[in-house]
Amino acid sequence: MKTRIKAGLIALVLLTSLAVPAIAASLDGLQEGATAFAHQDYAAALRLLRPLAETGSPQAMTILGEIFYKGQGVPQDYAEAARWYRKAAQQGDAHAMANLGLMNDLGQGVPQDYAEAGTWYRKAAEQGEPLAMVGLGEIFYHGLGVPQDYVQAHKWYDLSAANSTTKFHDLAVKDRDLVAGKMTAAQIAEAQRLAREWKPTSALSPKRMP
Repeated sequence: MKTRIKAGLIALVLLTSLAVPAIAASLDGLQEGATAFAHQDYAAALRLLRPLAETGSPQAMTILGEIFYKGQGVPQDYAEAARWYRKAAQQGDAHAMANLGLMNDLGQGVPQDYAEAGTWYRKAAEQGEPLAMVGLGEIFYHGLGVPQDYVQAHKWYDLSAANSTTKFHDLAVKDRDLVAGKMTAAQIAEAQRLAREWKPTSALSPKRMP
């Protein structure tokens, strides 16, 4: 079942841009590059966004990570994607954190490391990133780098379903229902309570990041 869940995560990453262009477009100095990216003019996006990324823009870094992850106008390069995602993640960008978690989970561009994947998934999930919530649910469901915990898995799947678009919603619901079949009524009630009480955090400051 782990393979099925990961396949679903990969498919979603390849089908969606995680709304990065919309975020970038709302910030001064990034609109032109973000617009080029949204219009699939990847050469222009790379030309416009790389200087911004190199001078510290986490939104530009995240878009560059996606360009290299998917090979959009450039040769696909997981190592380069991971490098830009990490730079953005270290500045608190939740989308970059989620993608960096996935790359550590799958061993794409970095050595496979479930503990590192869980760390980045959690940081992003705490900000409300739905992909990271599904990934963190998987970490707990399978006990990857952490003790297996169905209550936590159910909580994060449930939160992803509640905070995501239809692309993530259906996967999260299926995974939540799957783990629920292995839980007692008391465990499900506890997971639902934790989900109800959960509140997102604000973006992490760079000083608090590893």
